Amino acid sequence: MGKLVMLPVEEVDISSVKYRPEVIKAPHLTGFTLRFFVWLLENPILGPPILSFLKKMNKIPEMMQHTIIPENPMFRPEFPPQEPEPGTVLVQEDNSAISRVESALACLPPYKPSIHWDSDPSHSFFYWTIRDYAHAYQSGRTTPSVVAEHVISVVEDSNNKKPPMTFLISFSADEIRKQAAASTRRFEEGNPLSILDGIFIAIKDDIDLYPHPTRGGTTWYDKVRPVLEDAVCVSRLRSCGVIFVGKANMHELGLGTTGNNPNYGTTRNPHAVDRYTGGSSSGPAAIVAAGVCSAAIGTDGGGSIRIPSSLCGVVGFKTTYGRTWMKGALCDCGTVEVVGPIASSVEDVMLVYAAMLGSSSADRISLNPAPPRLPCLASSENLKILSSLRLGKYTEWFNNVYSTEISSKCEDILHKVTGTYGSQVIEIALPELQEMQNAHILSIGSESLAALNPEIKNGRLAELTHDTRTNLAIFRSFSAAEYVTAQCIRRRIMYYHMEAFKKVDVIVTPTTGMTAPVIPPSALNIGESNLEVSGYLMRFILAGNLLGLPAINVPVGYDKNGLPIGLQLIGRPWGEATILRLASAVEELSAELRNRPSTFYDILKDV
Repeated sequence: MGKLVMLPVEEVDISSVKYRPEVIKAPHLTGFTLRFFVWLLENPILGPPILSFLKKMNKIPEMMQHTIIPENPMFRPEFPPQEPEPGTVLVQEDNSAISRVESALACLPPYKPSIHWDSDPSHSFFYWTIRDYAHAYQSGRTTPSVVAEHVISVVEDSNNKKPPMTFLISFSADEIRKQAAASTRRFEEGNPLSILDGIFIAIKDDIDLYPHPTRGGTTWYDKVRPVLEDAVCVSRLRSCGVIFVGKANMHELGLGTTGNNPNYGTTRNPHAVDRYTGGSSSGPAAIVAAGVCSAAIGTDGGGSIRIPSSLCGVVGFKTTYGRTWMKGALCDCGTVEVVGPIASSVEDVMLVYAAMLGSSSADRISLNPAPPRLPCLASSENLKILSSLRLGKYTEWFNNVYSTEISSKCEDILHKVTGTYGSQVIEIALPELQEMQNAHILSIGSESLAALNPEIKNGRLAELTHDTRTNLAIFRSFSAAEYVTAQCIRRRIMYYHMEAFKKVDVIVTPTTGMTAPVIPPSALNIGESNLEVSGYLMRFILAGNLLGLPAINVPVGYDKNGLPIGLQLIGRPWGEATILRLASAVEELSAELRNRPSTFYDILKDV
């Protein structure tokens, strides 16, 4: 094969770029065939030629080995300076988490108890918000201890269902009661710590929550990495009075997009229990969608917050890379992952995000983050700011979905936004999306493998699930030179997106290219490898990870099977406030479209 030479990125005529659909070619394997395939891949003689063939099918060597790229590598996201967002409140990240949550609360419109508490039962479906729980506690309608008993009962009931929902893989009723009793005493004394006091939140199993073990969805990780304290994000939430229900299920080690986990049982989608939740933050998204928790914390290195949020019909928020401190998460050394909140509403995401935010001291030096801001949704300027927003849409990419129901629903809500607020949709082009996909796979795969290598060398590989081992075999076939090439591509992709952001404020896409896939019965005990489905689920989310851009999923409707569809908003670096503002507007326009999941626990009504 001859060498290819790419034009310097500044010389590429972006307006003349032709869209090339991103396609992943790989076999769909479950059960015995998956087990046999893994044996082939791990065979020192048979594995290399099979992997070489798979990579050639997907044109990875063509890009990573036979192409001259004139740009220097970008080993972590590098952001150009950004203008402050209008109509926002500056949040001092050095202040206490409680203070930051108070700032977020002041940004919200006044709370109206009658909207939920006095509404007609026949009214359209709604989720109880964090402020609903706080009102219930402050008004004496109930206490955190009473709610805790119901949550414990619900978790136990969900595990006894056929099939079990498997929201949590580490759960202690006594620990929940202890936290709830302390919160109840604070309310009785008139001294709740914050609006988050007494709010029930689940933590993904790759984030430390003391005294629970952190296994990352494996059966053994806690044996080699004991948990001695909370992760930083958990510690900040705990200081606000949050009640943690336990460790939420996940796709093993985050290396999958469906949420399949034979180790503990695959979490079921509350909208259709025969469907996947999406992954890898499967448990966090499902437990929020089912009404058990007001919020959950996940991690996102390849759409792992946004994909399950979209498939489960809730809000999932990925911040700018470096906006939150990753200490205490299994993936704290990578260049594509963040921790972030999942909740049933944008306002709840804002409140939890405010408690969590704050860069590490190292990231403040290397990334020079813009000060965090929140949108003042209560301001009279809000409508004016919404009217000025320019929304970037790459139509050919936007429409490249498994079912046109997805692009149509997302298009419908954009028409509502432009018609209601006067925002403008502008056509953009984003070159080299296939190259971005390859660069992301190289980056997250190599970084995941580097973190796992000591344990793999110590014989732990055989204790992992078969689809994890499939992915690790692919990752092991990458070279250091290919990793560097991927970082050169990262610089090119960053340039194209920054050029787009000269014309628009937000890039809009469907969140996923398909709705929740069916769980094959043969996948439950041994697992499943379906990289074609992963390609559809990850189609629109990779810029958020490879480039570190902030992005959010907002539910906007359902397909003909009643499965949720999400709209994704991608913002400028450090532009969390802008996408939160727009997400709130989209949510309001979509409110009457939300359906009650078939598996739903109406916690506050029942207590």
